[in-house]
Amino acid sequence: MDYLPIFADLKKRPCLVVGGNDIALRKARMLIKAGADVRLIADELDSGFVDLVEQNKISHIATEFVAEQHLDRIFLAIAATGNKAIDALVYQAANQRQVLVNVVDDTQRCSFIIPSIVDRSPIVVAISSSGQAPVLARLVREKLETLLPQHLGRMATIAGGFRKTLKDTLTSFSERRYFWEKAFTGRFSELMAAGKEDEAKQELSSLAQAAKKDTPQGEVALVGSGPGDAGLLTLRALQLMQQADVVLYDYLVSDEIMELVRRDADLVCVGKRAGFHSVPQETTNQLLVDYAKQGKKVVRIKGGDPFIFGRGGEELEVLFDAGIPFQVVPGITAAAGATAYAGIPLTHRDYAQSAMFVTGHLKSEDDSMDWSVLAKGKQTLVIYMGLMKSSHIQQQLITHGRSADTPIAIIERGTQKTQKVFKGQLSELATLAENAASPSLIVVGEVVNLSEKLHWFGKQEIQSTGLDAVANLA
Repeated sequence: MDYLPIFADLKKRPCLVVGGNDIALRKARMLIKAGADVRLIADELDSGFVDLVEQNKISHIATEFVAEQHLDRIFLAIAATGNKAIDALVYQAANQRQVLVNVVDDTQRCSFIIPSIVDRSPIVVAISSSGQAPVLARLVREKLETLLPQHLGRMATIAGGFRKTLKDTLTSFSERRYFWEKAFTGRFSELMAAGKEDEAKQELSSLAQAAKKDTPQGEVALVGSGPGDAGLLTLRALQLMQQADVVLYDYLVSDEIMELVRRDADLVCVGKRAGFHSVPQETTNQLLVDYAKQGKKVVRIKGGDPFIFGRGGEELEVLFDAGIPFQVVPGITAAAGATAYAGIPLTHRDYAQSAMFVTGHLKSEDDSMDWSVLAKGKQTLVIYMGLMKSSHIQQQLITHGRSADTPIAIIERGTQKTQKVFKGQLSELATLAENAASPSLIVVGEVVNLSEKLHWFGKQEIQSTGLDAVANLA
């Protein structure tokens, strides 16, 4: 983050604008709209400035900038003369005096940036590209202008006037938050959109009285976050993440996705790693029950899909036995997401008429897999959590009939920016696995070769042409 977005109260604060052209005029009008005491320095004035001066909305204090005279007690300054020497002087003088300063179209001389704004006061949305792409920021603003209804401001104002009454009615913070979520997505919002403000106010009162009698019931949402790319989240998953009181997450959920969780939600890591279970499954199950019984909205977010090697079924059985209401939001499983991003189709009429998903990490240490079925040709075998047992997997597949030169791929952190794809033959699986890190997916089958043509995401795959080449990857 290059700039911290801050909404500043400029009412009656002295703000300096240096420059009298149309660009400076736009900045001055923005400051006036925010209630600032705007002071202007310019030798020539745009006609719009002349009108503002005549209307006493701005003070034309000088024709030439003098640092020793014009920066005393100034809250912020904007330089927009178009003269690089003068603008640089304003920046240097303001910076020395710890006065916030913005030089238009010169990000190197800005201690603050004026964003593109969507104004639905008191709802205000600011968009900034940190000065790198102002036209792009403007285009984003234009899109938001079409999405945010005009009645948002009035709705926020009426809601603000009702806050004290609600606080007297509902003493719990969580109860008040549930109330507002229901109001802003229900009939209150509809009445405001229709311009029926009196009815909307009555609706708030009715909702508050109903909420006083209700006891919030906790619930759990089991959410699949996909293999890592936040763009693969479902809309429903994002909505629930934004409404959650508590989020229980594991190590397979990417940082990019966790950034989308509601900021004030409690985050509880219940992750597990191969060989080291930091939180036992039984503890996770009990946490889900305990938080829900406290009346909280709980999101249990899992990498991939919660019903594919995610123990989602085990967790829901516990919730069912405890009488806790729940819902499930599917996610894109790694076998579908990671292979697609690596350019490996799971099925193809020429190479694979079926695909099988298995896990290399079993509940029991006993190997109960039917290797004769897994080793069949003309199919794609996808193995989750198989790195630690790659040598055993390699041996069993070859022993049961799969050719040693069958193409394979190990996809590390599939769909993420750090994705890597190690490719080789089945006889090299154990060696390739030594160079890969968790989370990784193992793909066995002739479809792997299609990635030469179909690869589209990220850097080109890391390939092996023999054991020596694989060793050189380290």
